[in-house]
Amino acid sequence: VQLQASGGGLVQAGGSLRLSCTASGRTFSSSYVMGWFRQAPGKEREFVAAISKSGGSTFYADSVKGRFTISRDNAKNTVYLQMNSLKPEDTAVYYCAADSFVLTTRSHDYDYWGKGTLVTVSS
Repeated sequence: VQLQASGGGLVQAGGSLRLSCTASGRTFSSSYVMGWFRQAPGKEREFVAAISKSGGSTFYADSVKGRFTISRDNAKNTVYLQMNSLKPEDTAVYYCAADSFVLTTRSHDYDYWGKGTLVTVSS
């Protein structure tokens, strides 16, 4: 499975961005739990959001709950992260990842990772 994240950029505080992660290779539909993680400069990678294989269950980090929404379109092999009310502390490189088993917040449970996309939120 190859994952390609896109949609990052520079946005002012309070603005919105939508990240996309497109999967190629092995059949994506209903095969993988998908997650978004981020890593800010000088900090460790942290969990942002995850979505179950069917899309019926989602889970969010407390820091983004109510502002970010994860969704997926299995027909398009794509998972999305809609980010609203962005804050400067959301500035980071965002990564998408795929996990073969359960919905999890732990990065080491994810089998496949895409290259990140940079999100910069100015104050």
